[in-house]
Amino acid sequence: MRWLAALLVMLLTAGPAAADEIRPFSIDFTERAPGEWTLDWKQPLTSPDASVLAVPQIPGNCRFRGDPVTRSAAMAVIGHAEVTCDGDVSGGTITLAGLAGNADALLMVAPLGRPAQTHRLTASQPQAVIVARASTWQVFADYFKIGTEHILMGWDHLLFVIALLLLVQGGWAVVKAATAFTLAHSITLVAVTLGYAGLPQRPVEALIALSIVFLAVELTRTDHETWTRRWPWLVAFGFGLLHGFGFAGALREIGLPEGEVPAALLAFNL
Repeated sequence: MRWLAALLVMLLTAGPAAADEIRPFSIDFTERAPGEWTLDWKQPLTSPDASVLAVPQIPGNCRFRGDPVTRSAAMAVIGHAEVTCDGDVSGGTITLAGLAGNADALLMVAPLGRPAQTHRLTASQPQAVIVARASTWQVFADYFKIGTEHILMGWDHLLFVIALLLLVQGGWAVVKAATAFTLAHSITLVAVTLGYAGLPQRPVEALIALSIVFLAVELTRTDHETWTRRWPWLVAFGFGLLHGFGFAGALREIGLPEGEVPAALLAFNL
């Protein structure tokens, strides 16, 4: 088990870079007053010299009021533009050129007085058509895909689950530990999303890394009567609450569509 624990720690050091690769490009197109919109976007960067994508293309009946403005942030580029649209934007398109590989973008369109709608843009489908009314099913499908990617490509959460399962003995114990972890991170995710809890993201990421190191150390111990091995579901629940803050941080970057929060939250958490 010692070599396995060492492998977990090594993967942990490489994990953040892999996870950053699938953080989605986020675009918000919001109507502030009749015909007056704002376009805001954020492109995460995997390295300081990564290519910056072009400004998202707006519907044909819209025009920019002045030049779009961009600024650099921590491993990201943030953009803002003021937009005027003549009439309804339903049926219009928003396009993001330059997406490649498994990169994607989450577009949120919020017309005044109507529910927000979400669209997922990819390299093969970089254009979205704005609909008259958002589909709850589409919101669910988009956030389910994003949540699945966050788990599969987010090495920190995945490594913790793998290490936990290696510690657990017996099928029923696995079920209890997995259920406890899922329940715990669901509680935290909902609490943070609804504004009842919150922690700074950097300390959370550090503590999540320490939770994996803790389990890696447990794997090296020859004493099989440790508290962690005897009560894995309790450990899973406690650390699950912590990992929930990590899930919430990712969801905060993406945003939730107004009027479709329950569907988006449920889909992302599944």
